[in-house]
Amino acid sequence: MNFEFATARQVAFGRGRLDLLGELVASYGDRALVVAGRHLQRSETLQRLEYQLQKRGVAAERVFATGEPEVAAVDETAARARALGSKVVVGIGGGSVLDLAKAASGLATNGGSVRDYLEGVGTGRALQKPALPLIAVPTTAGTGSEVTRNAVVSSREEGFKKSIRSPLLLPAVALVDPALTDSVPPAQTAASGLDALTQLIEPYVSLRAQPATDALALEGIRRAVKALPRAVEDGADRDARDDMALASLLGGLCLANAGLGAVHGIAAALGARFGIAHGVACASVLWQTMEANVEALETREASSPALERYATIGEALTGERFERSTDARAAGIAAAQSLVARLEIPRLGELGLAESSLAAVVKESRGSSMKSNPVVLTDAEIASILRAAL
Repeated sequence: MNFEFATARQVAFGRGRLDLLGELVASYGDRALVVAGRHLQRSETLQRLEYQLQKRGVAAERVFATGEPEVAAVDETAARARALGSKVVVGIGGGSVLDLAKAASGLATNGGSVRDYLEGVGTGRALQKPALPLIAVPTTAGTGSEVTRNAVVSSREEGFKKSIRSPLLLPAVALVDPALTDSVPPAQTAASGLDALTQLIEPYVSLRAQPATDALALEGIRRAVKALPRAVEDGADRDARDDMALASLLGGLCLANAGLGAVHGIAAALGARFGIAHGVACASVLWQTMEANVEALETREASSPALERYATIGEALTGERFERSTDARAAGIAAAQSLVARLEIPRLGELGLAESSLAAVVKESRGSSMKSNPVVLTDAEIASILRAAL
């Protein structure tokens, strides 16, 4: 049994933890670059942060981000950090904001363009120097980016969506205050929450699954499947918000150490080609990919331990026990399908995918996430997933 488990140097979780941020920033130095979601521009959250920094004599500049980070935005943010002489970077916002802050923190000390470091499109350059310390503060419950070692960067001009990946990108501190998610609208809560659930399911059946992530994944699945509908239907449900923030954190820990699978491979292609938000893309193909994986395993790799793992997932999603593994697997797929429908995730046909685009999306789906999928899916099987989601 061989595995490794890596995460942020410090994880602080709980309501009110935002009040620790000024002290944490000041412990790294007196100059900080704050990368924040644009929706926070006039928020009480940002005012609280800036008051804390001023009180401790920390000079800070702000960069506001919208949408998924593009190459130019990462390069410009890294240049701002260098020009300021930043000792620390604070990323506060959704997963895309944290990815921008994370990529910029690495680029600030290593130089060049982030394009040079991106998997599959760059020059193969690897980060050599430690990144600027990053304090990652999520305001959505979904990506778990606060504890991962990669950042997703896009280029609309070139039509790609790729990762910069390095252990040097792990944040110094993951500060998770569930109160920051209380105001997230229902549709965004649903999409990001289903992303979190996917990032708990896929690592559990991954070829890189390990005991530590197994335990975290099952705990996260059990919490998320109960809490997510409540958080969507009543955003003021603090217990549900807390459970989803924890599920998101656990999903980040799992994906960073056990990998993902075909859902994320397909979602990356959909995002790059059609601009579909990542959480929506994952949710749109979640149950279809579970079904395709199970059918492929039963047909070609009947002795794979992933089949029993899908049965365990079925029991975690339903809260029931089953005498037959086949029944548990079917129930898990049905539970995922029911949850996606209940949360009103749009069909891919509504988001721009057409039959004529399937072959291109299939080809573009075979990124790094696919390497951990429990079975190698054929092009026809990936196309059937997409067709079922139209």
